[in-house]
Amino acid sequence: MSNKIAFFLPTRSGSQRVVEKNTRNFAGTKGGLTKIKLLQLIKTKNVDEIILSSNNDECISIAENLLSSCKKLRIVRRPDKLCMSSTNLQDLIEYAPSITDADHILWGHVTTPFVNESDYDQAIEFYLEQLKKGFDSLIGTQKTQNYIYSNTFELMNNPTKLVWPRTQDLDFFYELNHTMFITSREIYIKHSNRVGNKPFFYKMSKLKSLDIDSMEDFSIVEMIYKQLLDND
Repeated sequence: MSNKIAFFLPTRSGSQRVVEKNTRNFAGTKGGLTKIKLLQLIKTKNVDEIILSSNNDECISIAENLLSSCKKLRIVRRPDKLCMSSTNLQDLIEYAPSITDADHILWGHVTTPFVNESDYDQAIEFYLEQLKKGFDSLIGTQKTQNYIYSNTFELMNNPTKLVWPRTQDLDFFYELNHTMFITSREIYIKHSNRVGNKPFFYKMSKLKSLDIDSMEDFSIVEMIYKQLLDND
């Protein structure tokens, strides 16, 4: 079985919560999150094809400036109907395998700047090993073990009879962190999904799991990112 890996990186115009989220200056980097992510991906060893899927002219321009230094980078202009805030995620999932012939697709986002080339390479190797053990996909997660209540103040994850159990005695959950989804192109096509029936939960740290979805997120993540750069 061939193991060609494509990285599907979707961006679009019209971010509503953070204006120009993908391209605005981030921690002194002109080209912002898009440039940071593309530079990370160019350094990967296990990604065979990088696909920037976008209708954003600035994102496309950033990628075009990197084409000469990376033969595995492709730019695919996505139809505007698949770049709207109202676009159904399902439609985008069904679109992804139509623009690559890779055996496996790793779906990631520019909004997770702390996930770097080493993380992607390690996750791919882990994913390929897990396929041999019966798993059919891998998703990035963050382990959560805290007090989780319903709207009727029922503690949902309490296996004890105590009113206030210790946090370490609570059941834990895996929270998707949107860092990566890896599965075969075949599953995309047959099941219209970016996750299979038996996914492996790939546990990641709080730092790696940070995802930018609001202006507050942007400011916090940028501050941490810049501090880590300054301390290198």
